[in-house]
Amino acid sequence: MTTIRQTAGRLMRLSLPLVGAHLAQTGIQLVDTLMLGRYSAEALAAAVLATSLFFVVFIVGSGFALAVMPLAAAAEARGDGRAARRLMRMGLVLSFLYSLPALPLMWFSGELLRRAGQPPALALGAQEYLRVAMWGLFPALAVMVFRSTLSALGRTRMVLAVTLAALVINAVGDWLLIFGRLGLPELGLVGAALASVLMQLVSAAGLALWLARAPGLAARRWFERIWRLDPATLARLFRTGWPIGMTMLAETGLFSAAALMMGWLGAVPLAAHGIALQLAAMSFMIYLGLANGATILVGEAWGRCDPAAIRTTARAAALLAGGFALLATLVFLLWPERLVALFLDRGDPAAPAILALGRQLLMVAALFQLADGAQVLMQGLLRGMADTRVPMVLAALTYWGVGMTASWAFGIAGPFGGVGVWLGLVIGLGAAAALLALRFRRLLERVERTGECGVQPE
Repeated sequence: MTTIRQTAGRLMRLSLPLVGAHLAQTGIQLVDTLMLGRYSAEALAAAVLATSLFFVVFIVGSGFALAVMPLAAAAEARGDGRAARRLMRMGLVLSFLYSLPALPLMWFSGELLRRAGQPPALALGAQEYLRVAMWGLFPALAVMVFRSTLSALGRTRMVLAVTLAALVINAVGDWLLIFGRLGLPELGLVGAALASVLMQLVSAAGLALWLARAPGLAARRWFERIWRLDPATLARLFRTGWPIGMTMLAETGLFSAAALMMGWLGAVPLAAHGIALQLAAMSFMIYLGLANGATILVGEAWGRCDPAAIRTTARAAALLAGGFALLATLVFLLWPERLVALFLDRGDPAAPAILALGRQLLMVAALFQLADGAQVLMQGLLRGMADTRVPMVLAALTYWGVGMTASWAFGIAGPFGGVGVWLGLVIGLGAAAALLALRFRRLLERVERTGECGVQPE
């Protein structure tokens, strides 16, 4: 039997490139925030609003891509390479079909945001951004499908390499197009959106080329007769993927709704929220990388029906995530002002107010590190066991029924403003972590008792 130490070692080897890739992905958003923050506070606030909406649309569609990971890992554990190839192809099909109706939503986003109570100037700026950024939606979803496929095959280093290249492309594009360097026009918000689209196109092409040409992968002919549909695989991926998308919607919708509430409070609270959220997202990406690694290991164990390996993976992942959560909590509590100041131009008249509120929000973010790490890890473990529908229901209940209600009560109806909105996030994430952990425990005990695994739980 594999020990916790051995499992932790394998989990680290598998997860570290994914952690790096997630951090690089967050770094892309971080660069956008840094450069737009130095461009103007109004541009930063509009970008926070626009990227919040884009991310909600993207993350719902990414459910199909994320479903590829555990299903392909289980197929590989069974020695069924053809199934992994079919899952990748059908993941692309579902991502494309999802993208089509999502485009009008972003094209007409200005009116939607105004009806949601956002200031007209911010809503118009967000629409300008989204009318360009929307053309990167399908390439971004294709990147997720390729990443999930390569991760399930244990090829996580290439995922990291391409994401780092994307970070460089986006940073250079931002510098050139936001500020109008080297003779190019100064495009501000639109320049940031153009840089993002270019980055997504290059990333998708790079990962596709690697799948088609890399030693050990090219022989599988991933893209041969790619137009052929596999109805059974398509249906299975859809059944597993749409609850993941809805779960992600519930979670990211919580933070996007928090951004809307911050917009009700004004441009300064919205800008402070965007900065604090970027910093909190850096730590979340480490938990997410560990959760992805755990999904793969649990998916393999689920495919060969090995509940002991599932339990060992869960314990190893919990130890690693818990250790990092304590470290992140200390960093946020000890240096909140220095971290927030990195995003601001001290010459901006709004900078002192943004700095003061951002410092408070980051200290609240320190409170939810353990809960945030636990809830995303539990989701990863459950996805490895093909359990997606019950976690979807639990997410809706906790993120919205508990978290959003608390954010509105403390921050909007109550006297705490932006800090109150973030306190609601702490409560929602804590409730999610508790209920998802209980679900995982009960499901694992049932598998150990009955020996029934390898199928989607009810």
